Amino acid sequence: MRRARVELSGWGRTAPSVGTLVDVAPGELRDGSVKVDDLIRGGDGDDGRGAIARGRGRAYGDPAQNGGGAVVRLGPGAIVLDDARGTVTVGAGVSLDELLRHLVPRGWFVPVTPGTRFVTVGGCIASDIHGKNHHVDGSFGAHVDALTMLLADGTLVSITPESDAELWWATLGGMGLTGLIVDATVRLIPIETSRCMVDTERVPNLDSLIQRMETGDEHYRYSVAWIDLVARGAALGRSVLTRGDHATLDDLADISRGAEGDPLAFAPGTLADVPPGVPNVLNRLAVRAFNEVWYRKAPAQHRSVESITGFFHPLDMVGSWNRLYGRAGFLQYQFVVPFEATDTLREIVDRVASSGHASFLAVLKRFGPESGGMLSFPTPGWTLTLDLPAGASGLDRLIADLDRLVLGVGGRHYLAKDATATPDVIRAGYPRLDEWRAVRRRVDPDHRWASDQARRLDLL
Repeated sequence: MRRARVELSGWGRTAPSVGTLVDVAPGELRDGSVKVDDLIRGGDGDDGRGAIARGRGRAYGDPAQNGGGAVVRLGPGAIVLDDARGTVTVGAGVSLDELLRHLVPRGWFVPVTPGTRFVTVGGCIASDIHGKNHHVDGSFGAHVDALTMLLADGTLVSITPESDAELWWATLGGMGLTGLIVDATVRLIPIETSRCMVDTERVPNLDSLIQRMETGDEHYRYSVAWIDLVARGAALGRSVLTRGDHATLDDLADISRGAEGDPLAFAPGTLADVPPGVPNVLNRLAVRAFNEVWYRKAPAQHRSVESITGFFHPLDMVGSWNRLYGRAGFLQYQFVVPFEATDTLREIVDRVASSGHASFLAVLKRFGPESGGMLSFPTPGWTLTLDLPAGASGLDRLIADLDRLVLGVGGRHYLAKDATATPDVIRAGYPRLDEWRAVRRRVDPDHRWASDQARRLDLL
């Protein structure tokens, strides 16, 4: 175990805080050589601020920070694949990047992946992440069979949905506040190749996009739309819709270039790194120009073979891309509204497009059923994600307006992306919050697991 006093921030780089980073190996927790008290104690002794787990720091706001307290970074641990069962038992500190490099050449894929593979398995569970396949496969937690957790009293427990249902459903989406996840057993998706068959189409406006997704998503495992949140008028919400599935050997046999080489080869790389100190280059003029090119270059309709990285994780090809927003950083704002609230969705898109705040990355997806996690974000409806440069004049007013619209139709906000919500916003969006708090009081009555976000949102 190693300790160091460091400044940490989320991927958005908006609210750094100084805490004690504690690096620990899973074996040290299993053999009892490292206790909960050892993790929580700060560099100058126990300061009463508790501890929180941190993976690769890809949560956008402050859920993996703990100013004045401890931040625990768990070492990778083992990856044990069970081909017969189609499961993997994996350390919570293992990233999806590491896991996919192990699984894909063996013919397996993770059940759910977000837009980056540089997140840990523990983070996927704590955030109950979703991906392009939520309308078919649900969130990550729906595919987890068992967890090993370190509780606040020092107990190392193995739990399943049957052994302790309350703790299980409080942990999925619980942002690491019920205990330290040590490892998990996860069900996998079998694949024949490391490629994807992808249908891409250019869509002229938001109404057309909604209609296409409502009537066509059921034919695809994966679906996501990039939306131009600068365009207005008749082009409001113009989009590029991409949908697909894992390519089979038969698919590749029909495409000569796709049939060459090992069909399960997987060696993702980085094309470039953004250096530190770059000023914000994603201003409204730059975003408008980029969006115009991106939309125009998309085919009216086209089928192609893409790599796993190209389809699922294109931004991972640019190292430290968050630096493009300059020193002030950026906010990623994600919400979900019910399917019937398309008028509200349209109003939100129009508000953002007319606000002067340019969103470089904006994606729309359809959610399927809830997972059962008390604080899990996905619920049936439309989810829109947008990135906004931080610190701009009027941004607080815009976010407050969007919050009001989202909550007015029974929507909610994603805790793993949040950097701006208030306790009232979270209480309104998560009707099972009190139920979650009751479970947390049972397993952590002294608030030993704590984070900057938990204090900001009054989750403790």
